[in-house]
Amino acid sequence: MGYLINHYPKVSHTFIRREILGLEKQGFDVFRMAVRGWDDPAPDPVDQIEKGKTRYLLKDGMGRLLKASVAMALSSPGRFLSALKLALKMSRGGDRPWPYHLIYLAEACVAVPMLRAAGVSHLHAHFATNPAELAALIAELGGPSYSIMVHGSEEFDRPASLYLGEKIHRARFVTAITSFCRSQLFRWCDPADWDKIQIVRCGLDPEFHQVEAPAPRGHRMVAVGRMSEQKGYLLLIEAAARVAARVPDFELVLAGDGEQRALIEARIARHGLQRQVRITGWVSSARVREEILGARAMVVSSFAEGLPVVMMEAMALGRPCVSSCIAGIPELVTNGENGWLVPAGDAQALADAMVECLTLDDAELTRVGQAARATALARHDIDHEAARLAELLHEHVFSKERAHA
Repeated sequence: MGYLINHYPKVSHTFIRREILGLEKQGFDVFRMAVRGWDDPAPDPVDQIEKGKTRYLLKDGMGRLLKASVAMALSSPGRFLSALKLALKMSRGGDRPWPYHLIYLAEACVAVPMLRAAGVSHLHAHFATNPAELAALIAELGGPSYSIMVHGSEEFDRPASLYLGEKIHRARFVTAITSFCRSQLFRWCDPADWDKIQIVRCGLDPEFHQVEAPAPRGHRMVAVGRMSEQKGYLLLIEAAARVAARVPDFELVLAGDGEQRALIEARIARHGLQRQVRITGWVSSARVREEILGARAMVVSSFAEGLPVVMMEAMALGRPCVSSCIAGIPELVTNGENGWLVPAGDAQALADAMVECLTLDDAELTRVGQAARATALARHDIDHEAARLAELLHEHVFSKERAHA
């Protein structure tokens, strides 16, 4: 089988790597294909290995795309015309103009002979954005069937312009990372396709089961993620100002970078929080782990999410989360048991929950942290989730191929 990813390997997409390696443990031979990512630094040795195993569609530039498109049009004119119609259909009302969709078609023309040469009979695409369209175009050109792994929240911001229902209908099956995610897919597809949408959660590295994390202590909290509007960091700074007035030695680490950094720094300065709030900029996954272990808890102020993998990792390290009660997060965090949930967009409620976490006595904080760890490890075991995905592949793809052989 093949895996199709827009950008691979990537620090923020280590869950995809874990899933691939988990499937290989299940006995699958996985062919990696990505649109881009060949020229990215890969500080993680495992990512360096993955980069060497991955074939890249854009690596040789536009000339390769044009040559592959002409060859496909000449060798399979009927299939090429059908795929062209599909690409133009998905460009109507889309968030990207039609030339982008023609590039996706050209990428599909590059991919099809590559997949045939590798003997790939099914393609699993991560995210229902352009990778899913690319997979659908590959299938229309006579390439392998496909399935999709949907995460949210980007797909749910513009489901109509992404032709989400069309992509689901054409797929053999679809996996959603949470029950909430599946419910949103139900909204945008034909009810006749509901049965093909199943839950497969993101998995944690097996090493999380062996790690001996120290109990959470101190008054430092950490937030991890891109500094974008959906993460709610401007609201988090408002909450942090209220917390600092009540907990004098309070600290907050923002691990990440992004387009709103200047706005966030200005908000920090406006509240005089330069001593309490530290921004790391982009950091490696190893540094993220260090920041999590150095904190009492993680805080998630997001307005939109799927289910952040970094939350699972923090909880697996014994760090509870103070989080917005949105999307799939309540499926992992239970308020008062293994963390705190607050209404999204409410700075006062977020500040109150942060103060409650910061003033909890050591014994109770340890209990909450242990409960968070137990929940994350139980619900996000990579071997269990890879086995679940393997079941779906056998049920919807390979058993049918054997039946038709």
